[in-house]
Amino acid sequence: MINVSNLSYTYPDGHQAIRDVSFHIKKGECIGLIGANGAGKSTLLQLLVGLLIPQQGTIVVDGITMTKKTLPAIRRKIGFMFQHPDDQLFMMSVYDDVAFGLRNERLPENEIEQRVTEALTMVGALHLKDRAPYRLSGGEKRLVALATILAMQPDILIMDEPTAALDPKARRTFIRLMEGLPHTKIIATHDLDLVLERCERTIVLSKGRIVYDGNTNDILTDAAFLEQHDLELPLMLQRWK
Repeated sequence: MINVSNLSYTYPDGHQAIRDVSFHIKKGECIGLIGANGAGKSTLLQLLVGLLIPQQGTIVVDGITMTKKTLPAIRRKIGFMFQHPDDQLFMMSVYDDVAFGLRNERLPENEIEQRVTEALTMVGALHLKDRAPYRLSGGEKRLVALATILAMQPDILIMDEPTAALDPKARRTFIRLMEGLPHTKIIATHDLDLVLERCERTIVLSKGRIVYDGNTNDILTDAAFLEQHDLELPLMLQRWK
């Protein structure tokens, strides 16, 4: 689904956030992307969805090489969940937020209504369709933000800190929901328990470079390696230890 080769990106202030990164993601994989603050996780995600343009290297999504001309086609394949739901929800009602992207695609209104209903039902938020997004709880906003993506029917879901600031019940609800989605998933997070539970493969970034790409259990039980890269064991393993 995704091939990344020799990717690099430097911000205008001279900070090199991504350094010669390469990896391949197969259809249906669920990938955990972890690293300390400043490791380059959010920058890498923004490169994968074309919010930032690579200065070196290539990104190929489902056989399409990313360029300015191919971005619209690639964005139809990828759904991106921002770290803060308020960056994604801006209409006066939940229904209109979920319908926004579909209306930009100029779909018939009856098809839009069907897709909005299906997406909100899928995340268990159909009862919120007439509510104002700014009046929702944090967990409800996350569900609606996910519905806005699912309504577009992408093949790939890319999520930036999807469980951040959620209470325990909302976090568990969201994790169970993600488990049931068949999409290829890339999850950038500090929630290492989420990664240990749901991701068979983990990529570790450190100072813009990949320092590990492989089995999740192998790396998230390696306390010495994690400490070397300013991480620590998942909380469930700390309690067990």
